[in-house]
Amino acid sequence: MYIDNPAASAVVSGKEQYIMSTINRTIIEIHALETTAAGNLNRDDTGSPKTVEYGGVTRARVSSQAWKRPTRELFKELVDPNDLGVRTKRVVEELASRILERRGDLGEDQATDLAETVLQGGAGIKLEKPRKKKGDETDDDRAKQSQYLLFLGNRQYGQLADIAIEAADTENPTKTIKGDKKRIKQIVSNDRSIDVALFGRMVADDTNLNVDACAQVAHAISVQTVEPESDFFTAVDDNQRNGGEDEAGDAGAAMMGQIEFNAATFYRYANVDANRLQDRLGDVNATAKAVSAFAQAFLTSVPQGKINTFGQNVLPDLIVVNLRDTQAVNLVGAFERPVVPDYVQHATEALVRRQQDLDKAYGITPVKTWVVRIGDDTAAADALVDGKTTSLRDLVADVERTVADRLTQE
Repeated sequence: MYIDNPAASAVVSGKEQYIMSTINRTIIEIHALETTAAGNLNRDDTGSPKTVEYGGVTRARVSSQAWKRPTRELFKELVDPNDLGVRTKRVVEELASRILERRGDLGEDQATDLAETVLQGGAGIKLEKPRKKKGDETDDDRAKQSQYLLFLGNRQYGQLADIAIEAADTENPTKTIKGDKKRIKQIVSNDRSIDVALFGRMVADDTNLNVDACAQVAHAISVQTVEPESDFFTAVDDNQRNGGEDEAGDAGAAMMGQIEFNAATFYRYANVDANRLQDRLGDVNATAKAVSAFAQAFLTSVPQGKINTFGQNVLPDLIVVNLRDTQAVNLVGAFERPVVPDYVQHATEALVRRQQDLDKAYGITPVKTWVVRIGDDTAAADALVDGKTTSLRDLVADVERTVADRLTQE
């Protein structure tokens, strides 16, 4: 077994015994401190930035879903799109389009019928007509949709399209497809798409098609107390002429309103269980690539909420990535007591103390640690790597090599 730090695998006793019994795992955990200026990255149903009460005070919060979305979008630039999935309710349209790409002579109506039969009659996914807009009395010829967002891989769509095309040339396509249920369900359940494996899939109609997520993403919370502020804005009509009879008393504001925002230093956390991911993907190199791509995408992605208004295009002040062979550990407890200015400096110091204290108390010293940092305020993190910090590019490449090496030797 590949070990960088033999002390991490030392035999211990008492309360540490259970934890150490899980050795031989390969888990990558990602911690980041990221400072944003004024912004509304993730808003609630009232339009206000999301918050959470933690440590007895109000913190800014960005939900895990809000950060998973841009992370998945970046995958398209980092891995082969064929290895990714599509999450949509318009599954019939998606499959019908794949059928038409292969057999344009079938026609749109026939392709749609075949897609519905494969998904509902073969895979057992319940479909329904999409809801009409209020007051719409026209005939609805739109294709049926799943009752929930369905996450299905591009390769799976291709294989299902092939089955539909095979059935199209038989005397009774519907009967042929329903007689092939076992193969269809196998195709869906054996989905090896990277993002499906990382983020999981829930199919209410058939739990056998569910996929447990190999990655966990926490809600990002601010390390300090944060109270939202409000920005009152106006917009001017470029063609308006001041002083007209219809515009008396109007100085030119044709629209006005307000937007709530905040500014904070966020603690972000995620982890990937590389062993479970390999079980799902079935290939060491594909797994290592998926882990490194997830790390890069998670660390460089930014939620898009109100981005044109606030331009929150930032990168982390500090990145700490640990490879553990025991269990993943969220270090959010470092900030149960809100830090005070300077936020990045004091948050870095708190994060380092938390990791060192947990490693010592529970015998879970990481097998390997990488640190990427900028500025003097993050200098305390050097203690985690004896001053040997790295760049994000080198971190991503080394994580991929190290994960591949460990999984090959386990």
